[in-house]
Amino acid sequence: MAKDPYRYFRIEARELIEQLSKGVLALEQSGGDEERISLLLRWAHTLKGAARVVRQAQIADLLHGAEELLAPFRSSGGAVPRGAIDQLLAACDQVSKLLDQLPSTDADGEGRPGAAGPAAPAEDAPQRIVRADVLEVDVLLEGLGEIGAELAGMRRAIGTLDALRELALTAGSAQQGGRALAAQLDALERRMAGGAERIDRELRQTRDAAERLRLLPAGGVFTALERCARDAAHSSGKQVAFDARGSQLRIDGEVLDVVLGALLQLVRNAVAHGIETPDRRLASGKSAAGRITLEVSRRGYMAWFRLKDDGRGVDLAALRAALAKRGQPAPADDAALLARLLEGGVSTSGVVTELSGRGIGMDVVRAAMAKLGGKAHVSSDASGATFELCVPLSLAALDVLLVEADNQIMALPLDAVQGTLRVSPEHVVHSADGGGIVYEGQMLPLLPLAIGGAERAAARPQSPRAMTAVVVRSQGRLLALSIARLGGVDSVVLRALPPLAATDPMVLGLYLDMEGEPRMVLDPEELGGALTRRAGGGEAVPPRPPILIVDDSLTTRMLESSILESAGYQVELAASAEEGLELARQNRYALFLVDVEMPGMDGFGFITEVRADPQLSDIPALLVTSLDTAEHKRRGSDAGANGYIVKNEFDQAAFLGRIGELVRQ
Repeated sequence: MAKDPYRYFRIEARELIEQLSKGVLALEQSGGDEERISLLLRWAHTLKGAARVVRQAQIADLLHGAEELLAPFRSSGGAVPRGAIDQLLAACDQVSKLLDQLPSTDADGEGRPGAAGPAAPAEDAPQRIVRADVLEVDVLLEGLGEIGAELAGMRRAIGTLDALRELALTAGSAQQGGRALAAQLDALERRMAGGAERIDRELRQTRDAAERLRLLPAGGVFTALERCARDAAHSSGKQVAFDARGSQLRIDGEVLDVVLGALLQLVRNAVAHGIETPDRRLASGKSAAGRITLEVSRRGYMAWFRLKDDGRGVDLAALRAALAKRGQPAPADDAALLARLLEGGVSTSGVVTELSGRGIGMDVVRAAMAKLGGKAHVSSDASGATFELCVPLSLAALDVLLVEADNQIMALPLDAVQGTLRVSPEHVVHSADGGGIVYEGQMLPLLPLAIGGAERAAARPQSPRAMTAVVVRSQGRLLALSIARLGGVDSVVLRALPPLAATDPMVLGLYLDMEGEPRMVLDPEELGGALTRRAGGGEAVPPRPPILIVDDSLTTRMLESSILESAGYQVELAASAEEGLELARQNRYALFLVDVEMPGMDGFGFITEVRADPQLSDIPALLVTSLDTAEHKRRGSDAGANGYIVKNEFDQAAFLGRIGELVRQ
């Protein structure tokens, strides 16, 4: 394979030109900064020297010009004027174009132009870099596959050695030579087995590293988007600040490639249609500079890109007028009208400019979502417009907790795991809703982690020993999963499920273990509902009746109510024993929590009345009071209370545990 003479220069130059572009944009926002200008000069000088080494005089001259522009401002302390910023950014653009035109060498030794082909606008540079990297990684992965095949052959040879050793022992059991041969074969087998394990370990690490090369930080496109916002604002006489979050999220470069095109269009639209001119913003009480914010996040196996501006929002009247002009009906509902905007082919701009007026902006977004199988959503109000792009990931880096359950190893996304604990059988609370445990003062449902039908989950015997539980957040609430054992924390490359695979809805995707075997990564958002349905055999569980708190103290009522509601219980309140009795005779309750000292009827009297009523006598009741004497506890027991809790000895976990026991039906 012929060597690419610009291979290392290309890598270094792209990194440095990205840093230069980002630094120049920061310089414009912060004004004169001696330290930043010195850093920019150092980057430009380094890249100029590298260009001279590979005889790229045009690139070197451009960077020398950038040095000449920056040098006067290093010690002056003044702001760098916009004209100089424009020239610096133009030089960065030109260097990027020249880098893309550098010839490279393919596998056959034939020269070919840069991986991106002809020069294109600077805003597309990150896309070209992504494609070149992916091609190189694919070649690396193919080579690793060949190594894996060789390793499999080595393992088969080890099996053959084992058979030879047994044969030698059988044939020469009475001869010293036979025993020596067997010993030599045994030593050879141990050496080969150890070598195979080392190769296997290194192969997995190398494979994971190669796959991660396909995963790029989302922050790699932030500079291009900030540059887009800056240039669009300057061309339209506006001021815009760009802010982005989620730069460390690593996703497949090919996905980032396509999404970048859509985001660039949305940024231009935000400047053209949303952000007002400085005088109009000041007149409406806003700051002169508009703000565009991008948030990148991962939710399950989807990447979310949320772009929001603080402009005037989508002009719905202009959108309806544009549709009417085209002879198309405009939906009366605002949400439906905004959805129509995403279909493309319509513009709210009255004139055609470089940024707007042709009605093709949303066509770009729609095409990108169609290519990726994603979805777009738009919302708008007086505070601005928000566009959300949701796209599936073909690969994603993911930190996971490995667990063993249902006789197999599975992985839970680490960002959904809240904690782990050991639970003894006596600490499991059983009720009509199933098992539960107390975790940090909350009663959580305890569900067996199982991939399979309801019969399979229900048939699993309860271990008499302590179990391991993992607390996860699912659909905004906490739940505990009982598992066989923990397997530690790992960082894996999440893969999409095969298109035609019939899988459990709880399965988010797959990863490859050390043996190259596919293992399941579970979707935290699906766990709660799916496991609850299985635990109940798919049948709806009737809602649990509320708990009635009877206490004349507002503080006590609110405290107990907060604790119970955070644990998932429904609560009703009564400020006196008389009010409590009236409610008790009108509604069904799971439990009464009753204060002792109250005006009028006290707590003992309330429980005496309840126990005398055939409709209420079976409902458990707890006395919660500050009276801590043996006489008061005896009176409570005589009245028929199921327990007596002293307020100054209050323990939230014990309180919830006792509640869980009493509401069991």
